[in-house]
Amino acid sequence: MDHGKWNTITDVPGVKVGHVTLDEQLPNGDYACTGVTAILPHSGNTFEQKVPAASFVLNGFGKTAGLIQIEELGVIESPIMLTNTFSVGAVLEGTLAYMLDANRSIGDSTSSLNIIVGECNDSYLNSMRLMKVKPGHATEAIRNADIGPFEQGAVGAGKGMICFGMKGGIGSSSRIVQRDGERYTVGVLTLTNFGKVEECKIDNWLSRNGGVATDRIPQSKADNVKPDGSVMIIVATDAPVNERQLKRFAKRAAIGLGRAGTHIHNGSGDIIIAFSNGFTIPHTSNQMTIAYELLRDDHPIMNDLFQAVIEATEEAIFQSMIHAETTVGRQGRAVEKWPLSKKQ
Repeated sequence: MDHGKWNTITDVPGVKVGHVTLDEQLPNGDYACTGVTAILPHSGNTFEQKVPAASFVLNGFGKTAGLIQIEELGVIESPIMLTNTFSVGAVLEGTLAYMLDANRSIGDSTSSLNIIVGECNDSYLNSMRLMKVKPGHATEAIRNADIGPFEQGAVGAGKGMICFGMKGGIGSSSRIVQRDGERYTVGVLTLTNFGKVEECKIDNWLSRNGGVATDRIPQSKADNVKPDGSVMIIVATDAPVNERQLKRFAKRAAIGLGRAGTHIHNGSGDIIIAFSNGFTIPHTSNQMTIAYELLRDDHPIMNDLFQAVIEATEEAIFQSMIHAETTVGRQGRAVEKWPLSKKQ
C-alpha cells in the first residue's frame, strides 16, 4: 500500500501533532529526559465536535487516564496526550486547564470532561521521580500541535524511551486506501518503549521495503536493567466508521505490533486508541436522533483498512527507531540508536 504525503498520522486530514521536550542535566547525576506529545483529532473544538473512538488493552500494565469513558460512550472529546508514567497527573491537569479555557461551559452549564493521557516508563534515562513535567508543558504541547510533518524519535514523550533495547520514542506512518472511487487515509503514531534486541524484526521490514539492514548486531546495556516497558499506539482515520468498527481497527494494530517482534512481556502496557474524524458528533443538539453513513463491515474496503492499520503500525514502530538518536540520560546512561547503514 502507498503511504501518504508525509507518511505520518497527520496525513489524515485535520489531525495535528505537537511536542514539548525536556532535555536538561540536573544535580547529583539526575537528568530530565522526557516530554509530552499531543495528538489533536481534528482542527476544530474537540469538546463541541467529538469523534468516534475505541480502545483496546492488549496488556494492561499501564496507567492511562480516560479509557473507561471511551469504552462506555465511544467518543473522544479532548486531545490525546502522551508522557511518562509519573507525569500522567500533571499532563491531565494541564490539558484540563487548556480545555476549560477554550470551553467556558465545561463544568458549569454543561457536563464534565474526559481527558485521555497515555504513558510509558522512561525511568532508565529520565529521573522520573523528580516529576519534571508540569501542567504547562501539556498546554504548550497542545499549542505547538500542527498539521504536516513533525519530529520523530527522541522527542516529546519519546525523549527517554527505549525500543528493542535501543533508542526509540515517537514514530509514525500512514497508508492510503482506495476502492470504488473512495479514498481514505489511515495514520498511526506510536510511543515505543518495549522489547529486547533479539526480538526486533526491523531487518525483515527493511528487506521488504528496499532498505539497508543493520551494520552489526547491536548490544544493549539497557536490556537487563530497564523495566519491561510499554507501547502506546494511536490509530487515526478519516474513513466513516463507528466505535465498534474502530475497536476492530485497534485489535489489528496489535498484529502490526507483533510483526515488529515483541513478545508482549509481563510488565508491558500495550494500549491502543483508535479514532475517526470522518464525521463528528455534536456535544449538544435539539434532535432526538442522529444519523451517519458508515462503511459496511462486509465491503471489501474494510479488509483494506485492516491491512492499512497493520502496515502503518509496524512501520511507525520502526520509524521511532530510525529517527531516534543516541541519547544520554541520568547517571550518565546512554542508549544508542539502532545501527542502520544509512538514514531511511
